[in-house]
Order: sequence, then C-alpha cells, then structure tokens
Amino acid sequence: MLGLRRKVRIETERMILRPPAHADCRPWCALRAQSADFLTPWEPTWAPDHLSRKAFTNRVYWAQRALGSGTAIPLFLFRRADDVLLGAITLDNIRRGPSQSGTLGYWIGEPFARQGYMREAIEAVVQYAFVRRDLSRIEAACLPENAASRGVLEKSGFKYEGVAQSYLQINGRWRNHVLYANLRGDRRGRSETGLA
Repeated sequence: MLGLRRKVRIETERMILRPPAHADCRPWCALRAQSADFLTPWEPTWAPDHLSRKAFTNRVYWAQRALGSGTAIPLFLFRRADDVLLGAITLDNIRRGPSQSGTLGYWIGEPFARQGYMREAIEAVVQYAFVRRDLSRIEAACLPENAASRGVLEKSGFKYEGVAQSYLQINGRWRNHVLYANLRGDRRGRSETGLA
C-alpha cells in the first residue's frame, strides 16, 4: 500500500498535483488564512484548530490512509514555475463494485482564482480516475449560487443532474446543493442548468 501512496502524482501543463506532506503545513495554513473570507461561504464551518499544525498533521495522516485503502485521492495543487501552493482537490468516497464512482471536492486560494487552474486540475483528476483507477462516474456538488464552481464543472465536462436537499452543512447551515456528474464515455450532450 505504501508504494501506491508514493506513486500518485499528476502533472498538467502548469501544475503538479500530489498528496499533502508534513512540509506543506506552513504554505497551506498561510493560503487558507489569506483566503478565509473567500472560502468560508462555500465550506463547512472551520474547527477552532483548523489552521493548527496538529490539524494539518491529522490531514496528512488521513490522506496517507485514504490513499493506502483506495477510498480517496487527496491532492495539493502546486504551480510548476515556482512550486507555490494554489489549492487542493480530492476525489473522495471512492466506491468500487457495481458503482465504480467517486465524489470530487476542491478549493483554490483567492489569489489564484479565475485563472484556469482549477479547470486544469479537475480535467486531469477526472482523466486519471477514468484511465488509471477505472472509475465510471465522478460526482460533484456545489451551492446553487456558486456560479464560479458551477461554471468550472460545466467547462470541465460535468453535466447538471438535479438538486439534493439539505446536502451538506455549509458555514453552519444545512444547504441544498446542485449535483453534477461526469461519466466515462458520456453521450448525454450539453447540460441545461439555467445559469445566466
């Protein structure tokens, strides 16, 4: 299992995606703190120790266990040019057997938003999941008013599938989410979402 953990590395034109390491604590905490106002409307409420070294260490250990068991692929996004941390993407809740699916979650630091990094990361992770991990379906969900997230999903080949009531607690409240999916060999055509 340890060998599998070390081999997960995805390279794109502008980024290297790899699992978190203990040495990433300081840049991760700094980027999350700098981007707090930008991120918190779209995320579960941060624990009081969210930006602590202990919480980050637990995050790294969780990532190692998840990769080893094959239940998730948590990756940090680093810019190739200067090795700066940009954000993170996780393919979580990987289900095998008849499902062959997983759920995508992601965030980008405010200074790097709207520069195409997340689209590049999503497309690379989806390709990796379909080709290297033999998944058939990748799901994602976001708040209905999160136009940026909806847009990046649609531009990355995800199709709108509906609304899940009280799907996740975001910023302290149970919130409805719009659901998207990307299917290997998808033949469904363009998604109709009603986005302006």
